Amino acid sequence: MKHRIVVLGAGYAGATAAGRLARRLHPDNVEITVVNAEAEFVERVRLHQLATGQRLTPRRLHDLYAGTDVRLLLGRVTAVDLDEKVVTLVGQQGADEIGYDTLVYALGSTGADQGVPGVATHAYDIAGRESALRLRDRLVRLAAGGNVLVVGGGLTGIEAATEIAETRPDLAVAIAARGGLGDWLNIGARRHLRGVCDRLGITVHEHTEVVGVAEESAVTGDARAIPAQVTVWTAGFAVHPIAAATPLKLAETGQIIVDASMRAISHPDVYAVGDAAFAQGPGGQPLRMSCASGIPMGWQAADAIAARLTGQEVPKVSLRYFNQCISLGRRDGLIQFVTADDRAKASFLAGRMAARYKEMVCKGAAWSVFHPTLLLPARRRRTAVIRKERRTASA
Repeated sequence: MKHRIVVLGAGYAGATAAGRLARRLHPDNVEITVVNAEAEFVERVRLHQLATGQRLTPRRLHDLYAGTDVRLLLGRVTAVDLDEKVVTLVGQQGADEIGYDTLVYALGSTGADQGVPGVATHAYDIAGRESALRLRDRLVRLAAGGNVLVVGGGLTGIEAATEIAETRPDLAVAIAARGGLGDWLNIGARRHLRGVCDRLGITVHEHTEVVGVAEESAVTGDARAIPAQVTVWTAGFAVHPIAAATPLKLAETGQIIVDASMRAISHPDVYAVGDAAFAQGPGGQPLRMSCASGIPMGWQAADAIAARLTGQEVPKVSLRYFNQCISLGRRDGLIQFVTADDRAKASFLAGRMAARYKEMVCKGAAWSVFHPTLLLPARRRRTAVIRKERRTASA
């Protein structure tokens, strides 16, 4: 019987893992199924563009897996039974079940309200395609002079605030950061970021904690009210809750704890990649939620699964960071070069060149998902299982 590999989720990490597995393992020996709620690949790093009315190139998952023998199953995962090795889902035909021998868990993350009152009722987020479209529709209806507050001073918040301010210069855009804006960047990069906010007319509220969101304002920890007809919440992400309902060993974040090969430490037939996984990077620091982590994690898991199924040595590759890429609208950007463990170096790139760099990175991320064959050494594509079969036959 064929070994059944089921991949849950087709974001950057899951789609990468499935495509790489399809090219590492022969279809005579394995059956790969991808379960995803949507028929299109979502470029999450561009959702701030989608929210401001820009058209994104549609990327169908059927095109991604054309000619690979990967089966795409559209449906929403509702449960995972680790004892029976069965995934329950709801698809177009109703409830369904699918069995597995090896599971790749890549269900990703969603926006997290952090328990702040009013966020779920009044705020918008750009953690998914549907929520980004919801924000887009609200911004279209917001008249000139309206107030937009972006809560969260991380990469997502900065990109959202600058994109909205550039696209809608008729709006009063503000950003609230719990610490200093861009305080993890080096001093030159922080200075450039501040200059961009000034140029775009963005009001910056630093060292400001938002403790409540109302229909037309946000309340801060020091009892101030910031006008906000639209509040965009980017203050953190939460992982999909399915894993918490299983015996998988989880970190406090709800992520599945994995080893260096992305294998769950509590269940050897489960691998976790992307935002769903708690993996240690250089210096013992956990890898951050990002496509910069997710794609290499997908490579790592696929290579480890292929090696173990074919009796080969599991490759040992250290995952590391090189830069943080921040778009500041369509014509400006910041590239902060970082150490392997994601700490800012003295060098950075800013301005139009950085914007082009960031665009190249975004295109490259999507390209790598859709062209996993070209990232493998030619001699290792779909050869491992075939070689093993020949050794068995000759024996």
